[in-house]
Amino acid sequence: MTGRPQCGRREGDRVEADELLVLVAGGDQKAFEELYGLVSGPVYGLVRRVVRDQAQSEEVTQEVLLELWRSAARFDPARGSALSWVLTLAHRRAVDRVRSARAAGERERREALRAGLPAFDQVTEEVEAGLEREWVRRCLDRLTALQRQSVTLAYYDGYTYREVAERLSLPLGTVKTRMRDGLTRLRQCLGGVA
Repeated sequence: MTGRPQCGRREGDRVEADELLVLVAGGDQKAFEELYGLVSGPVYGLVRRVVRDQAQSEEVTQEVLLELWRSAARFDPARGSALSWVLTLAHRRAVDRVRSARAAGERERREALRAGLPAFDQVTEEVEAGLEREWVRRCLDRLTALQRQSVTLAYYDGYTYREVAERLSLPLGTVKTRMRDGLTRLRQCLGGVA
């Protein structure tokens, strides 16, 4: 245990996240690690619903978490919860990414029309995305049922480890172990995708 007082649990993760974010604003790296564990799942879930593309969602999630570290001092607990603040950052960043991608696509189409080139092949893009989804599905199928359930709840539904543990009626440590082992197996399986 660290030397800092235990975070309260009156309203679960909300109070803990609020207290951790205040500590992160003071440069506490351990608090950031804990906060990262609490918010990374919900951030990724929200970003994934907005952006839809897995790779882009992962990038945006990392950008949001980096921004969280850099701008934690801007958090004002009097204006709302830490989780709401973080999810607002995530939503804004995700919407910005979607707008940017659309604008880039429009620029490419206009340029292709001016140059007399064939337009962007959307069918090819959709086929490739479908193949990637199928590959991920196959890799998920290689996990144990318990690993697959934990990974799906955390990364696709946006639940925190603690929420996954509550939903599955399991100890938090068990869920963390399943997640670690499941993600390791997924990374090995998906190694050929990158």
